Amino acid sequence: MNFRKTILAASLSACAGAAMAADKTPTLGEVLKASGIDVSGYIDVTYTNFSTDTPLFQAYTTEKNAFNLNAADVAISSLPASGIGGMVEMMAGEDPAFNASKGWSTTNFDVLQAYAQYAGGGMTVMAGKFVTLAGAEVAQASLNTNVSRSLLYTNAIPVTHTGLRGNYAPGDTMKFTVGYNNGWDVLKESAATNCTTGGSCADGKTVELGVALTPVKQFALSAMYHVGEEYSSTSNTIGTRKLLDLVATFNATDALTFVLNYDKAEQEKATATNKTAKWDGLAGYANYAFTDKWRGSLRTEKFKDKNCFRTTCAAGATSQTLKETTLTAGYALAKNSELRAEYRTEKSDKKVYTEDGRTTDKQNMLALEVVYKF
Repeated sequence: MNFRKTILAASLSACAGAAMAADKTPTLGEVLKASGIDVSGYIDVTYTNFSTDTPLFQAYTTEKNAFNLNAADVAISSLPASGIGGMVEMMAGEDPAFNASKGWSTTNFDVLQAYAQYAGGGMTVMAGKFVTLAGAEVAQASLNTNVSRSLLYTNAIPVTHTGLRGNYAPGDTMKFTVGYNNGWDVLKESAATNCTTGGSCADGKTVELGVALTPVKQFALSAMYHVGEEYSSTSNTIGTRKLLDLVATFNATDALTFVLNYDKAEQEKATATNKTAKWDGLAGYANYAFTDKWRGSLRTEKFKDKNCFRTTCAAGATSQTLKETTLTAGYALAKNSELRAEYRTEKSDKKVYTEDGRTTDKQNMLALEVVYKF
């Protein structure tokens, strides 16, 4: 009897040990992270309902009355603080149709970023394709506070660049950026959408210069300047495009943040009469965390398309001014997921929208969004 008890106790102990060992078995993510590889991403699903017949001036929320898989995004990276690394970020869904660079042929799939990197001594050098540093909002829905993107994000700035970018941080409060790339959303310079009918392509490179300052914990300021050749489908001509982008962030409290984003840009020989096209805008944000689960975000902005180059204008119009105000509520369903509800009202100084077949100067939108991060 004692022998059988000893065998039974040993068996139970072995089973318990095996169970404990199973509990301690690392996940694939933990194994990769221990090897210096990070895997992350998100799934973004939206429902949108517009008052207008055809939604205008939206980057991703473009369905009049429908559910939409905006993005299934996966990023794989190994970016050590010192040494050689790299990143690949792939996105499937409807968002890639807006993000896709000239020369990319797939509509519902996009390699948003893919670059090699070297870091050391406060300096980072990247080669490949990467997202722009201009603007207060980004391509990844999980990193924004609103469901819809701003007029400035949609119409004033690029999404990605392909080329070289270097960053240098002499200290914790300052960082400089220098880039040399193909231009605004250009993967292949010889793409038909980047060349005139005569065969000339906008293959002159774009230079990006930037500085980011964080003089105190509560305040941050970034400035980006872009200058380079871009093609105009309006004039079928190549001209120099310039952009100045400023973003100021003020953390009033741990719960309250204010953001201001200003853009001013122009492109030579861009209009139908080969004149310089100009556009500018200002966006303001207020983000407040009511509790650990509830938050709110208010955005209001004004965008001027002075030559109808960046937006669709009403027939006969030579310029357009757009204004919009957006209110978004976010609820954390779990640590890695959020439910968002949004109301957006938009107005043009021209009757450019249509509602029930009649022209109007207003557009309203209701949206729901679920973002799951992993």
